[in-house]
Amino acid sequence: MATADLTILALGRAGASASEYIAAVQRKLAEQDRVRYEMHAMGTSLEGATADILAVVGELHALPFEQGIPRVYTVLKLDERRDKPAQTLADKVRSVEQRLAAD
Repeated sequence: MATADLTILALGRAGASASEYIAAVQRKLAEQDRVRYEMHAMGTSLEGATADILAVVGELHALPFEQGIPRVYTVLKLDERRDKPAQTLADKVRSVEQRLAAD
């Protein structure tokens, strides 16, 4: 299993707000069942098979173009640990929290 952090920026939109485009991304994610996802203030966390994450990101990257945006900038951070193939986003957070609790 891989984990990822995704940010899609719709460049060239009329106003400063990006919520319309973010909502479209979240709707598209809700329609699929290949990757788990969680929106956060600065993007979306993803987890699933690497191939599935990459395929879904490709679909999401195309959404602003479909809404008439002339330029889309996508940032993807992908983390895959083959020594811990079942590690989830929650596992990563829990590991750090346990270290902090030990302080």
